[in-house]
Amino acid sequence: MSIAIDNNSGFCFGVTRAIKAAESELANGPLCCLGDIVHNGQEVERLEKLGLQTIDYDDLRTLPSHSRVLLRAHGEPPSTYWIAQQRNLDIIDATCPVVRKLQERIRACYEQHKNDEAMPPQIVIYGKPGHAEVIGLQGQTNNTAIVIESIDQLDRLDFTRPIYLFSQTTKSVEGFHSLVEAIQSKIKNQKSEIIPEVHDTICRSVANRVKELQDFARANDIVFFVGGTKSSNARVLYKNCVEVNPNTIFISSPDEVENHKSKIINHKSTNPDLKIGICGATSTPLWLMEAVSERLSAF
Repeated sequence: MSIAIDNNSGFCFGVTRAIKAAESELANGPLCCLGDIVHNGQEVERLEKLGLQTIDYDDLRTLPSHSRVLLRAHGEPPSTYWIAQQRNLDIIDATCPVVRKLQERIRACYEQHKNDEAMPPQIVIYGKPGHAEVIGLQGQTNNTAIVIESIDQLDRLDFTRPIYLFSQTTKSVEGFHSLVEAIQSKIKNQKSEIIPEVHDTICRSVANRVKELQDFARANDIVFFVGGTKSSNARVLYKNCVEVNPNTIFISSPDEVENHKSKIINHKSTNPDLKIGICGATSTPLWLMEAVSERLSAF
């Protein structure tokens, strides 16, 4: 039986940068993080043991002056910076550069068109409502942006008014292109003269992982996908693996490996050269996948 860890899995650049910032700042004293630094319970727990305190927005409003607060890779709306300034807090901004650039583009679009009273614009974000990144993006438009997660929600748009479309950085390229086609079709059916302004703002380093993960899943008989239960990225990538390998198992902890021991034994009985692969989401730390590998090796 062979066990392999996918070389392309694990933290994306933005998350790696935020984790390193947290570890570096913890060496200088107490540090808070606004929300889970990453959607992986085990990694959050590891950093909390080093002294990182996870707080929410209510906590932010009551922190003592000069408390140090880390802003995670997902980014924050302008209101968070305003609260921090009013409370005289020391901000360590670990917003992913890709997300920050997207925030700036949406903000510029909003500022340019917010006074177009004759033809009020619609800034549309293809993303998951309530997702940390999307909350930050909506904040750039004073929360006037319309968040669309699927084609089924297009009835929320007025196709006789200008549409400026952006995307959450971690959404799928295929889903975004399908949404664009659906919008163009709606405009054509309504004989509208509006030409939507489309901004493909998906992070390609994340989007490319779909093909890489599926190639990895195909190459193995059983795949253990390691991801956090709070991670939307993990759920999406897990489904991508299942599409090409139904023997893909979602786990969040090495302790869960034991629950699938019988499946491994059954496969091994008919396949002496059984190949087991281990992969994960952009929020899955390498050390966690290695821990899963160690559990499997114990079999």
